[in-house]
Amino acid sequence: MALPDTFDDYLIEPLGKQDRAAFSCDVEKLDIYLKQQAGQDARKRMAAPFVLIEKSSGIVAGYYTLSSTSLKFDELPIEITKKLPKYPNVPATLLGRLAVDKNHRKKGLGEMLLMDALYRSLQSEIATIAVVVDAKDDKARSFYEYYNFIQFPNFPYRLFL
Repeated sequence: MALPDTFDDYLIEPLGKQDRAAFSCDVEKLDIYLKQQAGQDARKRMAAPFVLIEKSSGIVAGYYTLSSTSLKFDELPIEITKKLPKYPNVPATLLGRLAVDKNHRKKGLGEMLLMDALYRSLQSEIATIAVVVDAKDDKARSFYEYYNFIQFPNFPYRLFL
């Protein structure tokens, strides 16, 4: 899929002093997290939040978070485990949140955020075998499945790539 020209109008950067007050994705928990918790999580190194900024206005148009997690070896599909050492837990990266402001939808920005998160996970010097997401609903699960994320066998809303 070719990247839309509109991607040139945005940049993704680590959360800093950006004005997040106007951000709204219509999911209250995601809005509150960005406005009230993300900065603290970044300072305490609990998560690494990244924000999507519209260059012309400085508006936060979206965000995502990355953090470390581990997966239980026996919860992974056999096709994956047969290629791995038999450790009880294996390292992964958690894509904990991903949201696009309601005024910036239908521009491919969710895809832009996802691809940036995957790229940063790949570039990390920390060992990880997968990127994991916990989809909040069927629509979110479908979004990740479109990009070839695979459901965990016993957890239909937990997926990995």
